[in-house]
Amino acid sequence: MLIDAPKGLKDVVVTTTLIGDVNGAAGYYHYREHDAIELARTRTFEDVWFLFVEGRLPDEDESALFRAQTAQLRDLPNSIREVLPAIARSGCTALAGLRTALSLLPSQPMWDAPMSTRKADALKVSAMTPTILAALHRLKLGLDPVNPRVDLSTSANWLYMLTGLEPSTWTSRAVEQYLIATIDHGFNASTFTARVVASAGADVVSAVTAAIGTFSGPLHGGAPDRALEALDLIGSPDNIDAWVRERIEQGDRIMGFGHPVYKTEDPRARMLKEIALEHPNDLTTFAVTVERKVIDLLEELKPGRQLYANVEFYAGVVMELCGIPRDMFTPTFACSRVIGWCANALEQSEDTKIIRPVARYTGPQPHIVR
Repeated sequence: MLIDAPKGLKDVVVTTTLIGDVNGAAGYYHYREHDAIELARTRTFEDVWFLFVEGRLPDEDESALFRAQTAQLRDLPNSIREVLPAIARSGCTALAGLRTALSLLPSQPMWDAPMSTRKADALKVSAMTPTILAALHRLKLGLDPVNPRVDLSTSANWLYMLTGLEPSTWTSRAVEQYLIATIDHGFNASTFTARVVASAGADVVSAVTAAIGTFSGPLHGGAPDRALEALDLIGSPDNIDAWVRERIEQGDRIMGFGHPVYKTEDPRARMLKEIALEHPNDLTTFAVTVERKVIDLLEELKPGRQLYANVEFYAGVVMELCGIPRDMFTPTFACSRVIGWCANALEQSEDTKIIRPVARYTGPQPHIVR
């Protein structure tokens, strides 16, 4: 018997997970039993990465060991390093280049690999992703890649590889909190993609590269820079009202506002707004003014819609403050989300049932020759 699912599989439960959950009505999400935003406020990125690998937070010794272990995995094998200049010259986006480069990384099919091998592959993919993305960015600019440093945290090393300069403590911590807050977020499209691939028994790299393809879509991971583009188009406080009204009346989406899950304020946006306001300048002041005006106008013109700023709106502001180029906003997001993809792929790999839904055919009737 066929069961019709709603478009987008909205509210359809497809499996169980121990990794985390999102409560959109309450404006809350968690990793395992831990409030994700509280983790971002109080723990290091490496500690939360450990949580996604081992299912628990590390003690002090485990934290130091894990940080050293993952830092050693940042270097790229020659097979990947040698092709990066050609990938950069191709003109493809950073995420497309990441897909291509990661495909050269050996990874054993999860179907018959022990969990220790699956975890080792996941750690390599997660540790090398920032190195690949930063190298491609610099090569496109005609600059030499900056080798990763083992003495820096994941966030500080990311900024160092992008710019060649060691970041300030505040900048590194701001990016670290953003990265922690974006490791995982329920069964979003890219996470589901990774799990579908893993359900076929494929390798970790295949699951991640498939997820990257989904993530590259502007309705998913590609909005932080677009949210800032909206601020650029508005230009000044005097233009906010007319610009927003026109977008709403034309039925256009205002990038950086609304979320398919949250019916209240996005907790990630709230935290990132607080971070941005620690270093107030013209951009943060303007962003806060636009946010307030958009919410007021949406309430006036679309009463009952309950649309608020989402993570992309203030993520763009924070990354701009930290000196990350706009074309690297979404790749920065990918540096954290790859850990969530890997965790979901590994969890799915323990289920031997392949994900295989069906589609209801609605085309012309076939001509059957008997």
